[in-house]
Amino acid sequence: MKTIHPQFTQPLLWAIMIFLMPIIGFSQTAPAPSLSTNANYSFEVKGNCEMCKKRIEKAAYQVKGVKMAVWNIDTHQLDVIINETKTTLQQVKEAIAKVGHDSDTAKSTQEVYDHLHGCCQYERSAP
Repeated sequence: MKTIHPQFTQPLLWAIMIFLMPIIGFSQTAPAPSLSTNANYSFEVKGNCEMCKKRIEKAAYQVKGVKMAVWNIDTHQLDVIINETKTTLQQVKEAIAKVGHDSDTAKSTQEVYDHLHGCCQYERSAP
């Protein structure tokens, strides 16, 4: 049985590594660029005060997929960013209605509304 002389072993290993490195490196594919699934929305949510703001934003953030929620006391507009693969705008509106605040497509029950603090009871439109 023939053995490789030690003085040839190291250069041979280096030659193999130099040959294989580009092959291994180029065989890896780059991940496909992900398309953004986040969407921005702005809609009216009824409310009056800082307590309303905290309640509305907290309810929105409890919906899985909500990335941002900011309610403006003066304009009554809620700006949200949602991941549309995890939630829908309607689900966000329904979560907010469950804590007592109406929007255009989701209304709170009278019972929940009646339990809001006095300063939080906004003027409701007739059903």
